[in-house]
Amino acid sequence: KKTYQIEVDCANCANLMEEATKKTEGVQDAVVNFMTQKMIVEFAEGSDPKAVMKAVLKNCKKVEDDCEIYL
Repeated sequence: KKTYQIEVDCANCANLMEEATKKTEGVQDAVVNFMTQKMIVEFAEGSDPKAVMKAVLKNCKKVEDDCEIYL
């Protein structure tokens, strides 16, 4: 489980980011908190967090192109 600082403009966008993150391979669970601008990601066993987070960022950019995840 790892926490990342994010930057997102609205609560709806945060929800879209959370859904996109959960659908990413290697992610077991994810929670995006709009109020604190944080994302908590629980990785699947045996997955490489760095590689998974690159995919997460790519997927999040598809739903919210001006979002940011500080890896």
